[in-house]
Amino acid sequence: MDELNGRMMACQILVTGLIARVANEQRDPLRFLTDFREEIKAVVNGVNIAGLENSDRVRQVAQRTIDELFSLMKPPSAE
Repeated sequence: MDELNGRMMACQILVTGLIARVANEQRDPLRFLTDFREEIKAVVNGVNIAGLENSDRVRQVAQRTIDELFSLMKPPSAE
């Protein structure tokens, strides 16, 4: 289980870095990040989660994880 958690953290870090890189190349990085976050949340809400009795709990955890990832990103510097 620890190995799986470590791999998930590595994936989250990689995705966060990729999103930040793409956002920095946009004219309006904050708008890009906001729009991208909303798209990700829409995908999470629409994913079919089979085999679980309570898929709402999984969706809540996924939504919270998305919010945490995006809250780690700092606004662009003024330089």
